[in-house]
Amino acid sequence: MDVPLGWQLAKLLTSVGVVLGLSVVAERLSPRMAGLLSGYPLGTAIALFFMGLEISPDFAAESAVHTLAGFSATLALGGGYLLCARRDGLRGVLAGSAGGLIAWLAASLLLTQVEFTRLTGTLTTLVAILIFLRLYRRVPDITARPRGGFSWPALVLRAALAAGIVFLITGLAHVVPTAWAGVMAAFPVTMYPFLVILHLTHGAAPVATVIKHYPAGLGSLLCYALCVSLTYERFGLLIGTLAGFVVATAWLLAWTRGQAWWRARRRAMP
Repeated sequence: MDVPLGWQLAKLLTSVGVVLGLSVVAERLSPRMAGLLSGYPLGTAIALFFMGLEISPDFAAESAVHTLAGFSATLALGGGYLLCARRDGLRGVLAGSAGGLIAWLAASLLLTQVEFTRLTGTLTTLVAILIFLRLYRRVPDITARPRGGFSWPALVLRAALAAGIVFLITGLAHVVPTAWAGVMAAFPVTMYPFLVILHLTHGAAPVATVIKHYPAGLGSLLCYALCVSLTYERFGLLIGTLAGFVVATAWLLAWTRGQAWWRARRRAMP
């Protein structure tokens, strides 16, 4: 199927915009918040929406079922990156990227061999979230200090990585089964370019903080993928996407408020 130029431009602008926005959050607020927002359905929403637009809403809805389990592969990518990205600078980025992508591919190969349902896909990722939260509990929180705005090389790299990943995922979706399309839709389209930029500009320590808090934000992604798997086919892409974001936002707000209440309660304990 030939994809209209307008759709291609929309993918490009949307991909670049969300990566830049996430980078602003990390520099202006904190890597912890950026880690939580990395689990917000930005890249996954772009991938599933354009799969539905370019192929069919039914294909995107079926793929979203496999996306639920595919988030486990995304967690594996973060773990592989964290293990291998011990150095600052380009060498650390290359080592972390190699480790992360190998871990993602290995996990994806396993996940695509299983016929997941909405329930089993969700449970698979929930178990993975609990495992990785426990593994990351000793990773320290490091704040990235602002460095006075964005440089042109950083802007170009962010744009190239985000757009390239989105175009690759949505392009391959035309020729691969729904299982692979769904797992690819779970690839961290916004988080991975953000990790690379943060690593190059601030070093490995704040990157570890983002990865540490990423599993906690995955609940909103699970809510989003579950919602669109139920709504795309019945209500269409626009209403399904809007409903997905409403559900994901509600979960993220509930999670952050629950965390704030728990921290306040622990401080108040004698």
